[in-house]
Amino acid sequence: MEKRRLGRSNLMVPPFCLGGNVFGWTADEHMSFRILDALVEAGCNFIDTADVYSRWVPGHEGGESEAIIGKWMKARGNRDQIIIATKVGSEMGPSKKGLSKARIMAAVEESLKRLQTTYIDLYQSHRDDADTPQEETLSAYADLVASGKVRVIGASNFTAARLKEALDISARMGLPRYESLQPLYNLSDRAEFERELRPLCLDNEVGVIPYYGLASGFLTGKYRSEKDFGKSVRGANMAKYLNDRGLRILSALDEIALHHNASPAQVALAWLMAQPGIAAPIASATKAEQLTELIGATRLQLDKAALDQLAKASVAAT
Repeated sequence: MEKRRLGRSNLMVPPFCLGGNVFGWTADEHMSFRILDALVEAGCNFIDTADVYSRWVPGHEGGESEAIIGKWMKARGNRDQIIIATKVGSEMGPSKKGLSKARIMAAVEESLKRLQTTYIDLYQSHRDDADTPQEETLSAYADLVASGKVRVIGASNFTAARLKEALDISARMGLPRYESLQPLYNLSDRAEFERELRPLCLDNEVGVIPYYGLASGFLTGKYRSEKDFGKSVRGANMAKYLNDRGLRILSALDEIALHHNASPAQVALAWLMAQPGIAAPIASATKAEQLTELIGATRLQLDKAALDQLAKASVAAT
């Protein structure tokens, strides 16, 4: 499978990243193992998670996703073949949040323990922390890189201004730089990323691994009316997409999918993979069969006419 360099790092990733937010939540441990096995069987090895997954579930404390991935890697003995991306910064408790050096140093040890590994391939700032100087955060990451506990660092949910500030600090102080950005970006959610973040990432060779690559499932075509909202726990979020523009996007996806003997989800991901600067869109699956379908997007080459049709149908609001 094709590999893409993540930013200016030596990390080479496939053009698809499996989202681990569902592990321990809507996919139990047994199903999570099946999904992860299917990922490897399909020739992919890139998995994204976070320490906070899935703290939002009643009775969960966070770390459930990392723990399942760790158990799976230990059971399969394949740690050196897998690229693990995880995150720090979201609230894990009243005093366990943010990007201070103390928080990062404590959180990384907790993540390493849950993942049952000695290193993290891509360690990401989950969200910006305005209360901590970026110099402090980047210096903490420098220590982790020097110790071999982290290979590459990335940012998630940063504004263009804050990402540029971080890149400037790294260059000025000789610190590791954010080699990747994880923004919200898909056919339905285009404007915010394309306006300022995309040109910044292209100019600075920052690899982009967009999350919600399928707009929480909307771009699969699963939700076409309000009656469909009850199909999953994410259905309640579909109202914001189900409008004239959303239906126009689904219609274009349907037409192109039919022409290419593909599914709407595969077309939506293939569109993302074809966008400039994109390293690998992130999408999650709750069944192994879903994952097999999603990875089919890596084999789908959309021609200019299809790309133009999708761009026109989904033109971002100004």
